Amino acid sequence: MNKNDTDMDTAALEVLRSTGINILEAAILAKDALDAGRGKVRRARKCLAAGADALRQQERTVTFEKAVEAALEARRDRRVRTVYDFRYFTRRFMKRCKGLATRRVRSITPQECAGYIEQAFDTPRQRQKARLILSGVFGTAVKRGWCDANPVARVEAPRVVEKQVPILTPQEISALQQTASTYRGGSCAAAVGMMLYAGIRPHEVARMSWAQVDLQERAIYILPRHSKTGGARRVTIHKPLQRILRAHQREDGEMICPANWLHHWRELRRAAGWDSPVRRWPQDALRHTFASYHLSYFRSYAELQLEIGHRDATLLRTRYVDQRGVRGAAMFWAA
Repeated sequence: MNKNDTDMDTAALEVLRSTGINILEAAILAKDALDAGRGKVRRARKCLAAGADALRQQERTVTFEKAVEAALEARRDRRVRTVYDFRYFTRRFMKRCKGLATRRVRSITPQECAGYIEQAFDTPRQRQKARLILSGVFGTAVKRGWCDANPVARVEAPRVVEKQVPILTPQEISALQQTASTYRGGSCAAAVGMMLYAGIRPHEVARMSWAQVDLQERAIYILPRHSKTGGARRVTIHKPLQRILRAHQREDGEMICPANWLHHWRELRRAAGWDSPVRRWPQDALRHTFASYHLSYFRSYAELQLEIGHRDATLLRTRYVDQRGVRGAAMFWAA
């Protein structure tokens, strides 16, 4: 070994002293870098720089739980129902998928996302909505630079086969109305009437006040912030609904529904004979009953589409309207 080699070894040891690694570890690292660079020093340095950049990107991320918090914050000005659904679905994801809350979003794969959706939700319709909400969480993460791409974009959307929802029979309609007129002094009768004779959703009617009801113009005005889709609409007050609203009308500033409305709506149905183990309430039964009787009597998809607030008539034709169950349409609207 000549003096030059000794001087270089000494200098190398001085360089390594500040790093805390020994000469053997340094040699192994150098060999790995050169192998990656195909034996060329310049290429080896590029490999090291690229690896360092990739590592920085991997470390610039957050847990799934933190990403959910950021996504909720970004949606704080959305409609109440939208925020409620987002919070419910993301909580269910974290509750049913062990370890998901603490996973780093950058490391979650499309295959894992598909597994989380299946694990947390049971029906195709639930999984379809869960996929959209999970995509929203990762969409926020991409915008914040916490991951490079949205893995949910590579998850196939669950196929939902639309089925017609059964509508109420005349006897069931009568029983529900009679119960509504007596339950808690009739405080829920106006809301039930609006759902049955105007097709207004339970969550929409819960946000409405009597200021949105114009009996003289025979119109109910659904505001954008109250509707499920975020669009305003004008709903016609037909004779049976007009009679119900006049009988139970209150001041403009008062709400249509009593406090704790969804609880009372469940109890009212139960009092009318529904929601037992052998007799389940069909979801959106009153809205579908309204649509079926409206089309049977007024014979206009275009008019029904405007009343119910759909962008087109596709869903009305495939799922909403059940003409087979309509009995005495003229009596329904004359009641």
